[in-house]
Amino acid sequence: MLTAMPSSTRTVPFRGHETWVQVTTPGSARPEALPLFVLHGGPGMAHNYVANIAALADETGRTVIHYDQLGCGNSTHLPDAPADFWTPQLFVDEFHTVREALGIDRYHVLGQSWGGMLGAEIAVRVPSGLASLSICNSPASMQLWVEGAAELRAQLPAEARAALERHEADGTVTDPAYLAATEEFYRRHVCRVEPMPKDFADTVAQMEAEPTVYHTMNGPNEFHVIGTLRDWSIIDRLPSVTAPTLVIAGEFDEATPATWQPYADLIPDARAHVFDDTSHCTHLEKPEEFRSVIAEFLNQHDLAAAARV
Repeated sequence: MLTAMPSSTRTVPFRGHETWVQVTTPGSARPEALPLFVLHGGPGMAHNYVANIAALADETGRTVIHYDQLGCGNSTHLPDAPADFWTPQLFVDEFHTVREALGIDRYHVLGQSWGGMLGAEIAVRVPSGLASLSICNSPASMQLWVEGAAELRAQLPAEARAALERHEADGTVTDPAYLAATEEFYRRHVCRVEPMPKDFADTVAQMEAEPTVYHTMNGPNEFHVIGTLRDWSIIDRLPSVTAPTLVIAGEFDEATPATWQPYADLIPDARAHVFDDTSHCTHLEKPEEFRSVIAEFLNQHDLAAAARV
């Protein structure tokens, strides 16, 4: 049984705007346990759906930090920002601004989906204080992501496939038939928990209320990627990562094995863990098992980081 975990919230100034931050502290801290930053996906999906990862605070005796990336959730919304404002470098800079505001020099990073892509963008720059990186359910390039999504779409019922193709061609991606087909894909490959967990529903609701970041960088949904990230790839930069890296995926993940294999192959000494009978939101589908694997990895690299000091 977990004890109550104290948490506090604040905002951090960033480029004339405000980034909302939540800090969860353990009931009993371990001095060697470094803080963990949790990076949410989307881009633009906010922290809600990864909120349960805060349980690692008590489970590992460390501080866990969530924040809403600029443009979504409780952070400043910028619906009129031009498309070229929303870049990976913007979010790398935001991460370090938050980290420095909290006075944290040595830390772990865990990113889910786009958050894992962002974590990799942080890691390839080889920041001195990064003790480990956990990349969860993330592609190493959007081309691989689109190819994987096409494979999974081909497995949908014929009626759903036809609706997706017809409405994408016509530009009518808000049509009820298109949305229903999208939901079928999501049930299979995004979150297999039914009914949809409240944390996930809250994230979707906030994104739909203010979809600027998601629609600009990604597109209308998880598999129709027409946004500014459509040509993104980090594959050629992965060998420069020096932080110990864990790559996590689900058996039925929309991030198919081909999309995340470059992380495992090209980051020196990276290791991978695939969870059976889960999809893209492994942390919601098998939360205890997910956190157990993460906890073991973090604890191992707390000790390694301490030994390097």
